[in-house]
Order: sequence, then structure tokens, then C-alpha cells
Amino acid sequence: MTAPIETTGSAAPPEAVLEGAGGKQIEGRSLGRIAWTRFKRDKVAVVGAIVVILLVLVAVLSKPLQSVFGLDPNAFNQDLVDPTLLAPKGSFGGISWDHPLGVEPQTGRDILARIIEGSWVSLVVAAGSTMLSVVIGVVMGVVAGFYGGWVDGVISRMMDTFLAFPLLLFAISISASLQGTVFGLEGLSLRIAVLIFVIGFFSWPYIGRIVRAQTMSLREREFVEAARSLGARGPFILFRELLPNLIAPILVYATLLIPTNILFEASLSFLGVGIAPPQSSWGGMLSTAVDLYQVDPMFMIIPGMAIFITVLAFNLLGDGLRDALDPRGK
Repeated sequence: MTAPIETTGSAAPPEAVLEGAGGKQIEGRSLGRIAWTRFKRDKVAVVGAIVVILLVLVAVLSKPLQSVFGLDPNAFNQDLVDPTLLAPKGSFGGISWDHPLGVEPQTGRDILARIIEGSWVSLVVAAGSTMLSVVIGVVMGVVAGFYGGWVDGVISRMMDTFLAFPLLLFAISISASLQGTVFGLEGLSLRIAVLIFVIGFFSWPYIGRIVRAQTMSLREREFVEAARSLGARGPFILFRELLPNLIAPILVYATLLIPTNILFEASLSFLGVGIAPPQSSWGGMLSTAVDLYQVDPMFMIIPGMAIFITVLAFNLLGDGLRDALDPRGK
């Protein structure tokens, strides 16, 4: 027979089990902290986040920056333009210490000032339309995925209808017909409000489909059944149980939707039905540069690079958030 194993002393306290090899107590980490750790390891996403933060700061502080550095986006400097060729004096579009990004052909307006002035317009339209589409899409997607049946059928057909709608043609027609005062808005504020409404209202089915699919998967989970067994009703389960578990995909998709809306606003301004002069916009600057690119190629390159860098930064940030919040999808 095998002799019984003798134990000496009392059993180890529970605290000892939680101690690591170095004698330090193991610290639990929340899901948010784990995601933040994953995100910090992705250097490309961190660079994208830094660029996005800088762009947001420039947009928010556009007016103070113009005052501090003496930048006027609508100031004409005819002395900086060759009267014969109508091209900026100097090399690379008139780049100098006083005008780091050069000046416009024909008018001599400072390009840096116009880029800063146009940044807040693009970000306001993109952020506002994204927020509108996210709110509508999340509500519709959660309701359709949770209740199913005829409710899901009606909302799904609505999504198909909106996805088949010619959004670009509708945006061009409604923006081109804006005149006078509508709902107390006029001029620039009216155009920004219409762009936010058109882009956001007709883009919600994209995020709605994603939220609907996630909700259909979550409604069969144990925590939902436990809530039902305790007497919880539909609205409580929707907003207290399901919605918190959908924050990660909603955040990721919203981050990826912002650059799409920036491109859409720039496209409308490029076609002349978005932000109207004299307000500066990146798409409007590209539209003006089409007829002048042979005179000054930098006038087209600089606003194009502004759009490119902004869209790329948001896409890198969105990809990094997706990998950090859902590592299985990587």
C-alpha cells in the first residue's frame, strides 16, 4: 500500500494563489484595458490616431489659429501672382516662410489658411452625418434583430429601398435647389445642415445591417435568457443588455464611416453643389484647381493630399480599433 501523503502546516491562504512568481499580486484587467493594450501595440493605428487628433484640433481651433498667425483665407494678394502667367511667383506654387503651402493662382490667397478654414467644414459634415446614420441604424438594427418576424421583414425591406436609392443624384438635386431660408437656416449653415441630413439619413442601412446581424446572434445568448427569466421586458433587454455588447462594432464602423462621408462631401463640393464660395472647402479647391493645374500643379496636389491624409488616418484608426476590440476578426 502506498503511504498517505502527509501535509505539514495549514493550507495556503487564497491570497497566495493570486501571487505571481515575483511575489506580486496578479491584477485583473478589464476588457477596455485589454483592448487599449492591444491598440498600443499597433504602431500604425497609433500614428493614425495621432493624426486624427491633430486634424480635430486644427478644425476646432481654426479661427484662433488664423488670428494668431495672421492667416486670412479670403485675402487677395495680387502682388504674389505673375500678372502675365497668373501663376504664383516663386517655385512650387509660391511656397515661402510667409506662405508655407504657397498661394493660389490668379487670386494669391494663402493655401494654408484655406486648408485650415476648410478642415472644420469637412469634419463637421462627416461627424454630423455619421452620428445621424449611427443613431438611426443602431435603433433600426437592434429592433429588427431582436424582435424578428414581420418587424424584421419591414425594416429589412426599408434597408433595401434606401440602399437602392440614387443618393448622389438626390444630393446633387436637393443641394442645387437650395434658395432662401429653410427652417430658419440660410447660407452656409443651411448647406451644412442639408449635407448632414442627406448623407446621414440615406447611409443608415449600412450600419443597420451590421447591428441587425450582431443582435440576432446575441439574442440567443445566456445573459438574454437570464434577463427574460427575471421578468425583463423587451426595451430593457434592448438598451441594458444588448446595446452595451454592441458598442465595439458600432464604434469601429463609425470610425470607418467618417472618411467615407468626408469623401462624399468633397465630391459634392467638387461638383459645385456642396459648400459654396466664399467658404473654403477641400473639394471646392480641387474643383477650382482643375482649370489651373497646368499653371500651378501644387494648387491641386495640396488639397488632394489633405483629403488623402485625413481619409487614410481615419481608416488606419478604424482598422486598429477593429483589431483591438475584436482580435478574432483579425
